[in-house]
Amino acid sequence: MKLVHLAVVGHTNTGKTSLLRTLTRDAAFGEVSSSPATTRHVEASSLLVQGEPAAQLFDTPGLEDSSGLLEHLDALRWEQGGDAAGSLQSFLQSDDHGRFDPGPFDQEAKALRQVVACDGALYVIDARERVLAKYRDELEILGRCARPVLPVLNFVADPEARPDVWREQLARVNMHAVAEFDTVVFDELGELRLFDGLRVLLDRFSATFEALITDAKERRSLLRRSSAGLIADLLIDVAALRLTVPEGEAEATAALASLQETVREREQRAVDQLLELHRFEPGDYLSESLPIVDGKWGLDLFSPDSLVEFGLTTGGAAASGALAGMAIDLMVGGITLGAAAAAGATVGGLIGVARSRGRELLDGLRGYSELRIEESILDLLALRQIALVRALLRRGHASQERVRTDRPDRDKEDQALTRALRKELATLRHRPEWSELLQPGSSNGGRAASRARLTEILAEALEASH
Repeated sequence: MKLVHLAVVGHTNTGKTSLLRTLTRDAAFGEVSSSPATTRHVEASSLLVQGEPAAQLFDTPGLEDSSGLLEHLDALRWEQGGDAAGSLQSFLQSDDHGRFDPGPFDQEAKALRQVVACDGALYVIDARERVLAKYRDELEILGRCARPVLPVLNFVADPEARPDVWREQLARVNMHAVAEFDTVVFDELGELRLFDGLRVLLDRFSATFEALITDAKERRSLLRRSSAGLIADLLIDVAALRLTVPEGEAEATAALASLQETVREREQRAVDQLLELHRFEPGDYLSESLPIVDGKWGLDLFSPDSLVEFGLTTGGAAASGALAGMAIDLMVGGITLGAAAAAGATVGGLIGVARSRGRELLDGLRGYSELRIEESILDLLALRQIALVRALLRRGHASQERVRTDRPDRDKEDQALTRALRKELATLRHRPEWSELLQPGSSNGGRAASRARLTEILAEALEASH
């Protein structure tokens, strides 16, 4: 695998630095701003395959005055007998333009010198812009560098983008290989097509780009599976969580509040882990349906609005009346606390459990209340994390605004997902020893097997939605 060197060039403020940030998954690379000419010097970054550099990318200053530069190059060309390539070399070797005393085309000289030093170039275009003469002049100048150039249409997900118009104009200057790659709304197929376009243009580096394509596919698959594993850990910890508290309204109320806070904190830890896994910061997101404000969920897990937002309702057990001498006397935010009088003592538990264990449960918990998380809350936990991961997978690392995801629509796939999860999580209800919230750091073969099954279910859901 040969190392390929690529210059990233284009007009000012078209998203050159943004392209490198998204390709390298490094939101800290360079400086991104809406102000023109933010990049003033050449900066380098690398794409790795199995820890080895496969491509070295060079971010260059924006081309600010291509029309003036082309006029200057044409003047040099006729002075030298009509040699277009020679006029560019004369310009780059001149002390007046780039390396020593700053000249009128200082920024252009830095960019073009890097193009000549590389194997090829990515020419970044803001697809929202109209096709102006200055862009045609830039392409004419790049053609004199005698290096393969792949135009990259950026911001194609924007409603104002006009990729078809750009493709037509590029074809008129004999540039038919064009990539669409939005640096804000990430499209993994767009990334693969970009590498494939470079593979065609730079066929002597075909093995390198094949390796990059394979690596990109494997990394995305691993990212989805790793995300699924983190969600599985969350669901096991919460589904297996069970608290037994002494009788008494004050004790039960305090325990209920404590349980809710424990679950909130555990979900927040999962959110932080997912953001870190995808190489984003806690403050990167703000969604109408999944608001993360200052790194925390804005829509409370136990708010009835949260259930409505995801089309969920509380489970049948919580809605039932008296059963086996037990009645629901308190239900707050999806957590059920049952109580019944027996010989002057309060007996608590979940109705769903009472159906299967009946008198044994009542005798064993006489004088106590048992608290667990209701099924609908587990559904909500799973769907919120899945929606978050989907948003993260779509987000480019160059985005300067918090992403707002669409209002969730519980389609048939999500309904099938919650059914599959409920079936697996049902076995955890009687396994409190599997919850690390109760036994931190505990390792259990049964938990590991359940985690593997949950991860598979969740990974399939993420794979189907990519």
